Amino acid sequence: MIVLLLGMAALIAAFYYYCIRPMSYWKNMGIQQTEPIWFFGDSWRNVLRYQNVCDMIDYLYYGSGNGRYGGCYTFSKPTLIVKDPGLFKQIFVKDFDHFVDHYIFQASDADPLWGKNLIALKGEKWREMRSILSPCFTSSKMKAMFPLMTGCAERFTQHLLSLKQDQIRLEMKETFTRYATDVIASTAFGIEVDSMKQPDNPFYLMGKRATTFDYWKTMRFFMNVLVPKVCQIFRIRILDDETMSFFVNLVEDTIRMREEKGIVRPDMIHLMMEARKGKYNKSEEGTNDETSMSHVDDTTLRSITNMDVAAQAMIFFFGGFETSSNLMSFMAYELAGHQEVQTKLRKEIEDTWNECNGKLTYEALLKMKYLDMVISETLRKWPINIATDRLCTKAYTIEPAGDEERALHIQKGTYLSFPTYAVQHDPKYFPDPDKFDPERFSSENVHKVLPYTYLPFGAGPRSCIGNRFALLETKALFFYLLKSFQIVYIDKSCVPLVISKTNFNFAMEGGNWLGLTPLKKEA
Repeated sequence: MIVLLLGMAALIAAFYYYCIRPMSYWKNMGIQQTEPIWFFGDSWRNVLRYQNVCDMIDYLYYGSGNGRYGGCYTFSKPTLIVKDPGLFKQIFVKDFDHFVDHYIFQASDADPLWGKNLIALKGEKWREMRSILSPCFTSSKMKAMFPLMTGCAERFTQHLLSLKQDQIRLEMKETFTRYATDVIASTAFGIEVDSMKQPDNPFYLMGKRATTFDYWKTMRFFMNVLVPKVCQIFRIRILDDETMSFFVNLVEDTIRMREEKGIVRPDMIHLMMEARKGKYNKSEEGTNDETSMSHVDDTTLRSITNMDVAAQAMIFFFGGFETSSNLMSFMAYELAGHQEVQTKLRKEIEDTWNECNGKLTYEALLKMKYLDMVISETLRKWPINIATDRLCTKAYTIEPAGDEERALHIQKGTYLSFPTYAVQHDPKYFPDPDKFDPERFSSENVHKVLPYTYLPFGAGPRSCIGNRFALLETKALFFYLLKSFQIVYIDKSCVPLVISKTNFNFAMEGGNWLGLTPLKKEA
């Protein structure tokens, strides 16, 4: 009996220590916090599908007080919600060396495709890989890739025109995912894929499998959050073996073919192949990146494995499948609901096409100001990353901004979250935030946007490395699409738009169903 009582007491003590006690971490520090529940913290709202991801971000933003920061809980892990644009700049840029890493739970040896990609890498390994990859995204590289992107965009549009229907009804997220797949296949792997004509091609199907979070993949994801050490011991991966083998084999086959046949393409795989031979061309540097190849020695370069290359290729695949296609999907939805914006944008497209004498150029596309404005407002209203994070890698102090604040000492290992979606919908920064208004980003108004309140790609050295790529492929697609079609709502369209609670990814309830009506050409 005594042993049983002692055992129960030990369990109760452990439950309190690991599940109850952590939920008062911020309160004990005198910081306003949310109202978490034991074990799940604030994550229960999304795990149990009580709120969609956007509503949850808003809840954390407003539910953690009115200060520059507040407290919340990612399961039992105390998380600092940073809400002030001035602190964004301080943490992302000025004091970046204290916040170099993302909070990544998966060990690279347990799930190398997930753990060795650029987003997951930490410290010096991240700096080295970022430096190696940065030249892939210079203006000169984007210009070299431009014909590959426009080729995909033209094939995409021509396929739709060949259907010869009065109105084509499509689920836009899935449709744009196919275009993004073709772009990634062409620009990263050197493979020509037409996912509209060949809907069941292995490249598309495996990408969809890798990026779809079904029930079991979601459970594996949360297990890696909750018990990463256990997942490492038993090798419980987020990506299944077949998916991992597909991408690793694809990269190995591509590298072998290029080496055997001397194939050279201006893409990521070629750059990494050259880098590990010690042939990195420093003249390729010149991005707006703050990393440099000067600290990467030849030994490090030669140690790059095919798995390292595959991990980077995989993260760009995720970018194409999720982030880029999401941007395109939400932009199409807003254009369908704002025909005046669509008409004005089409006029700019027609003028540009005429100025180019029927052959779109890289320079001409970049000069399209209204297209920039429409994309910027789409990213403001529907940011592809609704929140971003940092891990405190060196102890840090946030100094008080006024008499009501006191210094906040952040310990090494503290998790910080930055609610991009909530900031970009805060009416004090963007009046009437739910209104789709590209004029916010006109040359007359863009100066009114407070710095660090618009961060669709993050900021500082750890901002999204592929932002130029994502913007360019989006511009190319809508240039050709709107030149030939009008985007409209149909009976299956979700009006008003509702974000799904049941989908783990950032997605519309019921899908984004829209119609494409071919434009009548003048005789």
